[in-house]
Amino acid sequence: MGRRKSGRTINGWVILDKPAGVGSTDMVTLVRRAFDARKAGHSGTLDPAATGLLAIALGEATKVIPHIADALKAYDFTVRLGQATDTDDADGTVTVESALRPTDAEIAAALVPMTGDILQVPPQYSAVRVDGERAHAVARRGDTAEIAARPLYVDSLEMTGRPDADHVHLHMVCGKGGYVRAIARDMGEALGCHAHVAGLRRVWSGPFDVARAVTPDAVRAAAEAGTVDDLLLPLEAGLAELPEARVSEIAAARLRNGNPGEVLSTDAAFGEAAWASCRGTAVALGTYRAGMLHPTRVLVRP
Repeated sequence: MGRRKSGRTINGWVILDKPAGVGSTDMVTLVRRAFDARKAGHSGTLDPAATGLLAIALGEATKVIPHIADALKAYDFTVRLGQATDTDDADGTVTVESALRPTDAEIAAALVPMTGDILQVPPQYSAVRVDGERAHAVARRGDTAEIAARPLYVDSLEMTGRPDADHVHLHMVCGKGGYVRAIARDMGEALGCHAHVAGLRRVWSGPFDVARAVTPDAVRAAAEAGTVDDLLLPLEAGLAELPEARVSEIAAARLRNGNPGEVLSTDAAFGEAAWASCRGTAVALGTYRAGMLHPTRVLVRP
């Protein structure tokens, strides 16, 4: 018989404003310990140098993570022109420099083909697996990984400022799997001046906005004061962008057992992903078809 995990059974979201210099996994550990939660995870890694929104799921909210990971997300970032680095950000070693500085109009033109459905090659220093090994491990020993291009949807990419000749402020909204560092790298190559990310902040992801985020220090302080549960958002907060399918108590019981349940009302279209609610409480995730919700994940709630 497997060993039971220690900690509380607690479900919901903690929206963290991650500072620079710490890893996303470290932040998950901080939150899990502060809440004494049995289970925790996050909905999308931020590089250690990056700041901003990190949505951390506790308990049954971890089952919602794929929906947050697949949602659109937005970044504000600064690109340093004239230098490429081995990591494609400011933490790396400069590998090549250029005195060329493009105009604002040239930068805006270069961004156009980088929107829509594109193919992007992840950075050498990334967690992408190549022949079973992380690309960053290959890079750290001085080798070059053969990383295949991956599809990425970029909803929008625009210049928001030009503080000086060497720097450009950009705002990007994109889908799952995008690397902002690769955007900066590719922009520099397209302009012939080389570039890397000098600063990066995630400002929203799916239904979560950094304006509602708390700092790690606030989590620590609340844990010490015994008020940490006040920082928890309900599990349902992560489902705000999915259609809700309202069900009866009888249908909820069927769904909890993994069976299809009759839907009373919903805005979901046939074949669309939705979440079942009974008296406002989420009971399952699934697919809506012909008046029934067919569950794919059951949410075990007290």
